[in-house]
Amino acid sequence: MTAPPILTSIAPLAATSDLWFVDIWGVMHNGVRPFASSVAACEAFRKQGGTALLVTNSPRPNESVARQLDSIGVSREAYDGIVSSGDVSRSLIEEWAGRPILHIGPARDLATFAGLQAKPGASVEDAAVAVCTGLYDDETETPEHYSGLLAELRSRDVPMICANPDVKVERGGRIIYCAGAIAAAYAALGGAVSYAGKPYRPIYELALKTGAALRGTAVGKDRVLAIGDGVATDIAGGSGFGVRSVFIASGVYVQPGETIDHAASRLFPNDSAANPVAVMKDFIW
Repeated sequence: MTAPPILTSIAPLAATSDLWFVDIWGVMHNGVRPFASSVAACEAFRKQGGTALLVTNSPRPNESVARQLDSIGVSREAYDGIVSSGDVSRSLIEEWAGRPILHIGPARDLATFAGLQAKPGASVEDAAVAVCTGLYDDETETPEHYSGLLAELRSRDVPMICANPDVKVERGGRIIYCAGAIAAAYAALGGAVSYAGKPYRPIYELALKTGAALRGTAVGKDRVLAIGDGVATDIAGGSGFGVRSVFIASGVYVQPGETIDHAASRLFPNDSAANPVAVMKDFIW
């Protein structure tokens, strides 16, 4: 039993794929700046005829994600399109139109509700549903700050929609909690939580459909490669959907000072079909 091989170039796998599902945060940028090698890899794949689709657990619609990438400096030449958790979560949210909705998350995520009949604004005491897109202040807060709020929601059996299943991300070298951490804390209390982003099927089904539309033809799953830094999202999600994956090391899963070889053996100790087909320290062409 061996861990997945460690690659220094994605080019050999690029030759075996037509469509990439590329994670954004942790792969294309670190929340502050783009990763130049990742941008170059996607550009090279596109130049040889491949389609690079960014598939993200961002709670915002794809147009908003694209604007955010512009502000960070990720070139639009690096990708053909974007599918976000926000895109697939919006249908879940819209089912609550006309009901009092509590939004848990920063004001910058209000784009998640743009154009919907379902509008946030309810208090914790009045909410019929809670939509979690993140923490109100992810720079200073942790899930423990939400214990009282979650207990109040649970006391009334208020369901939660988690628009971003990520638990943590790395922002400029620091680990930041995401909506998935709040949702996990709520589920631990027995609260009902609905998800649509990675690793759940709806976002992959939309991504495959979008990729086929971009290419103008159907794409077999054997020609899809999911590239991401999330073991529980990108790697597990790719496996569950039946596509190959490549794990890109990041500070979320790789411990400070740990070698990539050791991390690969620790994270993927057994030869399993659920493992990525390769591990990379950096996403490089």
